[in-house]
Amino acid sequence: MLLSILLQAAAGVGISKLGAAIGAGIAVIGAGLGIGKIGSSAMEGIARQPEASGDIRMSMIIAAALVEGVALIAIVVCLLTLFV
Repeated sequence: MLLSILLQAAAGVGISKLGAAIGAGIAVIGAGLGIGKIGSSAMEGIARQPEASGDIRMSMIIAAALVEGVALIAIVVCLLTLFV
């Protein structure tokens, strides 16, 4: 059923634009899941070793920034595909 709805939507818009929209959505969902996993692992690590909280926090922020950067690049590529 979902495939037929997607195919009907793609008939008027073009399959590349539909793919770009789906790709941007997947990039955002993946980044959200990745940053959530980083945060939960960091909180668990800080709970186990409170004396290392500064190092864990710094590593968490760097890893989250890298994930966010990759997601932003993926969204830009999808938007370029959508509008070009």
